[in-house]
Amino acid sequence: MSLGDILEKEIQGEITQIRSGAQDKAAQIVASAQERAQSMIEGRKRALDSDYAAGLTRARSAADLDSNAQRLAASDTLQVKAFQTAQQFIASMTNAPEYPQVLTKLIEEGLNALPTAEVIETSAGEQDAVRQALGSLGRQMDVRVNDTVKTGVRLVGSGGKTSVQNTLLGRLEAARPTLSAEVSHMLAEV
Repeated sequence: MSLGDILEKEIQGEITQIRSGAQDKAAQIVASAQERAQSMIEGRKRALDSDYAAGLTRARSAADLDSNAQRLAASDTLQVKAFQTAQQFIASMTNAPEYPQVLTKLIEEGLNALPTAEVIETSAGEQDAVRQALGSLGRQMDVRVNDTVKTGVRLVGSGGKTSVQNTLLGRLEAARPTLSAEVSHMLAEV
């Protein structure tokens, strides 16, 4: 074998060795790149899953808040209607034949609170019923028209300095906080 053949053989061996090393190095680089790419894909997927879960939670919370707001608005509307209906019913009671009996109780309570009352004020439409109630109580008092006093009476003491108002609408308004809680409770059960 000639020196040229030996050198060529050595050069071929070195080339083969360099190629083999380069292929191994390239395979390592590709494997490392694939691992990093896979890691990045998994990290992005976890981040997207987390963002999706957070977005879903926010959407559910927003839907719950909206639902609660609509339920409260409906409840408020129903409460307003319930009190309006009660007020209309009470106002219509002034025409009932039993209304003088109701006024008798209201007048008695007012007289218990203000025994020195000399005048009873009531709306124009309730004057006759008030006179009937006074008759059943065996009392004589001056009955005056005051159209701001509806569904009951206002007793005025001597000199007009003291007074007691006792009306059904006033009682409804005074009981409104308690009744509102009860109405809310009943609406929540529906």
